[in-house]
Amino acid sequence: MQDNTTSREKILKQIRTALINASSVEMKDVDNESDIFTRSDEPIEIQFAQNFSEINGMFVFCESENEFIENIALIVRENKWEHIFCVEPLIKEFLRQATIPFSDNEADLLNTNIALTSCECLVSRTGSIVISSKQASGRRLTVFPNIHVVVAYTSQLVHDVKDALRFIQKKYPNQLPSMITTISGPSRTADIEKTLVQGAHGPKEIFLFLIDDTAVEE
Repeated sequence: MQDNTTSREKILKQIRTALINASSVEMKDVDNESDIFTRSDEPIEIQFAQNFSEINGMFVFCESENEFIENIALIVRENKWEHIFCVEPLIKEFLRQATIPFSDNEADLLNTNIALTSCECLVSRTGSIVISSKQASGRRLTVFPNIHVVVAYTSQLVHDVKDALRFIQKKYPNQLPSMITTISGPSRTADIEKTLVQGAHGPKEIFLFLIDDTAVEE
């Protein structure tokens, strides 16, 4: 008798057999702490800058908050940025010191072109920015504007995603944010006719200002 069993049917039969006769062997001494990826010998801020730039992020390193104020004022002036929105108290104070016009009025949100926010932490291995719903900027300001400007500190740098999750768990020990996500470069998609489009469902450009807050004063 000719065997008409297809490859698909054979695979499904093997899966059913495996499920029925599931192994009762317990996996002991599983290492959940070791790194999967080899850590680079480069300083963590350099790793982040390289990986963030490779995914089309615009990186600016600032040795101090005063240098950030000078840099953001220069970039706003050179690029003629308008319709800037920010709700985070510390960043608003920086903008005031830089004499940069901005709004924090909800009624102006629809006209926003540039939004400034903070972040939870930065993942050096992937060049990603971790944000959450617990931030003052909420969910909308990271996806609504054409240009997203993130202000972060070197003390927020972590090596990998699992380190980022530990960072957030330590920050919010009693109740984790309802939304935790990563931003890896400007919004982009190639779903439409295989043509890469940036800004398809989020900002076209992302700037990351990294302020050094780990320097030891002599």
